[in-house]
Amino acid sequence: MFRYPTARRAALAMACAAALAMAAGWPHPAWAAVDTSASPDASAASGGSADFDRSLLPGAGHDTADLSRFEHGNPVLPGVYNLDVYLNKNWVGRMDVRFAAPSPDANAVPCVTTGLLDRMSLVPADAAAAAKLSKSSDCVSLGDLIPGATLSFDMPSLRMDASVPQAYMNQRPRDWVNPASWDAGVPAFLLNYNFDSFRSSNDGQSQTSTYLGLRSGFNIGLWQFRQDSTGTLQSDSNQPSQRHWHNIDAYVRRALPSLGAVLNLGDSYTDGAVFDSYGLRGVQLGTDDRMLPQSLRGYAPVVHGVAYTNAKVTVTQNGVQIYQTTVAPGPFVLNDLYPTGYGGDLVVNVTEADGRQHSFSVPYASVAQLMRPGVTRFDIAAGQLRDTTLQNRPNVIQAAAQHGFNNLLTGYAGVQGSDGYASVLVGGAFNTNFGALALDVTHAHASIPGYGTYDGQSFRVSYSKVIPDTNTSLSVAADRYSTSGFLSLSDAEAARDYASHGMDALQYQPTNQQTIDGLPVQSLLTPAQLAALSGTVNNVNNLYTPHGLLQQRNRFTLTLNQQLGSSGGSLYANASINDYWNRNGNDTQFQMGYNNHFGRVTYGVSVTRGRTELGGYDNQVTFNASLPLGDTPHAPSISFSLNHDTNDGTQEQATVNGTLGQWNQFSYGATTSHSDNATGSSYSADAGYNSPYATLNASVGNGSGYSQASISASGAVVAHAGGITFGQPTGDTVAIVYAPGAAGAHVLSAPGLTLDHAGYALVPYLTPYQLDTVQIDPQGLPLGVELDSTSADVAPYAGAVVMVNFKSKASRALIARIQFANGTPTPFGAQVFDAKDQPLGVVGQGGMALLRGVGPNGRLSVQWNDEQGAAHACSFSYTLPKSSKSASAYQQIQATCTIEGAAPESQKENGT
Repeated sequence: MFRYPTARRAALAMACAAALAMAAGWPHPAWAAVDTSASPDASAASGGSADFDRSLLPGAGHDTADLSRFEHGNPVLPGVYNLDVYLNKNWVGRMDVRFAAPSPDANAVPCVTTGLLDRMSLVPADAAAAAKLSKSSDCVSLGDLIPGATLSFDMPSLRMDASVPQAYMNQRPRDWVNPASWDAGVPAFLLNYNFDSFRSSNDGQSQTSTYLGLRSGFNIGLWQFRQDSTGTLQSDSNQPSQRHWHNIDAYVRRALPSLGAVLNLGDSYTDGAVFDSYGLRGVQLGTDDRMLPQSLRGYAPVVHGVAYTNAKVTVTQNGVQIYQTTVAPGPFVLNDLYPTGYGGDLVVNVTEADGRQHSFSVPYASVAQLMRPGVTRFDIAAGQLRDTTLQNRPNVIQAAAQHGFNNLLTGYAGVQGSDGYASVLVGGAFNTNFGALALDVTHAHASIPGYGTYDGQSFRVSYSKVIPDTNTSLSVAADRYSTSGFLSLSDAEAARDYASHGMDALQYQPTNQQTIDGLPVQSLLTPAQLAALSGTVNNVNNLYTPHGLLQQRNRFTLTLNQQLGSSGGSLYANASINDYWNRNGNDTQFQMGYNNHFGRVTYGVSVTRGRTELGGYDNQVTFNASLPLGDTPHAPSISFSLNHDTNDGTQEQATVNGTLGQWNQFSYGATTSHSDNATGSSYSADAGYNSPYATLNASVGNGSGYSQASISASGAVVAHAGGITFGQPTGDTVAIVYAPGAAGAHVLSAPGLTLDHAGYALVPYLTPYQLDTVQIDPQGLPLGVELDSTSADVAPYAGAVVMVNFKSKASRALIARIQFANGTPTPFGAQVFDAKDQPLGVVGQGGMALLRGVGPNGRLSVQWNDEQGAAHACSFSYTLPKSSKSASAYQQIQATCTIEGAAPESQKENGT
């Protein structure tokens, strides 16, 4: 009957029109991808042709309009389109592109401008091609500027793809987003809040603890202000209420994309890559790794090789292929491998066009200090040491840098200075066949009033290795040894602060473990009472606070993972051992565990040893298992755990939890537990709801002698030029979706997220500097609203509030049964236009037409061509019921179409 997919789409479109009685939507016929790479003189037929057998249509096609306009796909009209532009399938940005038609019957094609080339980081192939861009009146195609380059346009997704030969492209790493496409967002005030109220009753006494956490700020261009604060309200049935307000931090920051860094003024934390991190109130300028593509973050070696033909290059690690590309003859470089854990040698296989293969391996193991070849990181900070345990807070300055020299070596160094303190660090990280190794030494000089000067060194060794043969991952093994005269910046300033208040700066005094009737105080006091007893390190009257500086000598940490075959599960171990110059014994803390599954049951067992708040150790053995209770999307799961604690005895616990709702916006859970100590058995239940405007949670519990209840709410409020929008917690980087008239449509970014009555919604937790796709599900849209597109891409700056606009048409939708005065339906495939000659819809079977964009009244025309190509038209007037003021429902009318100047009895003949 017909040929080519484009024709099938057209036939399907008419079939949809024939089903209008079922209220099936008929969008404007512009949903076929159009190849605009043809010559500018190509007509609408350039998309291919199709022949329609009219005899298969209703009435053997005798009452059918001319269908030739469907034989060449869907036309692209001239104009300016706001499109997502992709270069070789990599997103470039969202921008306006002008389309022009070379001739009246031709598809419009995109016009390439200097700005469009700049955004794609392309240049014309030669001077003659560049000269074509100088004439602003001309519509220049991409193929005119770069040989072999093409553009294709996908109307339904408003996407334009550029295909450019590799020889004319600047080599860009995977996931690279042009900084020119980074979106600084709109001016906005934003507030994230977290409210929680917890009430408990124990032996007739009740306590209520209420907490409010606020993170507020505003953005103006690239400048961003942020402030964090918390408020607490404690009430007890036997004591007066206590209120506390804490301003945690405040700062102003600005991204500096030319440096790949962020400037921070106010409160921040220093980068911990070289020195230990600490709080600072001042100015800091440091590298922001998030500005790099994902393929350049972390460490991975650069692969160098040679190909003799157009060759396929694959890279595998631990038996898994992680990369593939095609290279031209000659030397090649692969510098955009993704970091893959802590290592495993890379096997590079080159398959030539003639079938020859050759391979080689590249050592790959990583520690945190390793950088990619050619990559530099830096951090410069100056200000006041921000430490709440110090009464006198000194000024500090720090500078650190790391640079990857090659696959083997990364060098790093840094300096620190403060009142009475100075230190310098030099180190290197190495990627070897035997694993990754980092070595560094820090020399420090400290002057402590009344104690003289202290000079010492600290030596640090870090090691990482993956052993594929045994599936062993020795992720981190680090050891630090410090001489007796070495003090870190934080330790030195703490010692100086002690000394300035007449305390013994370097004599550590542990907590005084009190007992009552032979029982430790810890077991008699509630956590709240213990918290009330605790104070700062300078509170000399507090028995439960250690005094003086605990000076470290050795610190060893280890992280180990072992896979036991394909079905044997996995073992893991984490351990740390610390000892000190001024305290006997050592601190040993560890966790060991095993995880596996049996059928649908997952289970694990772990052993943990850790420090308690008042010193001493707490040993725990835990077994846990979980099982889904069904195969449906909302099937709940049950989990069970058994825990034995040397201080709290044994506890068994069982929990059932799950989600409900089309978008999993409802959650629930129920738990029962039993302990062999005084708490006995307990029961609890919780429920949550992710509404479009906030996240709500509640819980209740009951146990031996106590009861509990809590409520919590968290969310965000953003004030912008369009008004005030409420939403779920957003994190730091947020998008505001705006689709006028599309209230109720679901945003596919978070459970329960829908557009509010004004057409706005807050999309949370965007990834800065990378491509984020925001999508709207048209389900829930009013019937009279159309969206030009349902997805958009954006790459925001960190902390930005970006506006994502979706163009929509909010108008009434009308189902009209259009016929002539003698009852004959208007021709199948005829098109309906308004008074401004804007197309509204197409006539389907039986004269039925779904018309979008109609007003409350007016006169519409129906136009068609007969088999001989002769043009015909008729018109009809309509008036919608006055009670219809909403676009949420279709209106249905019967219409009589009149051919101007024709007698009624002749209309049947003119309509055939």
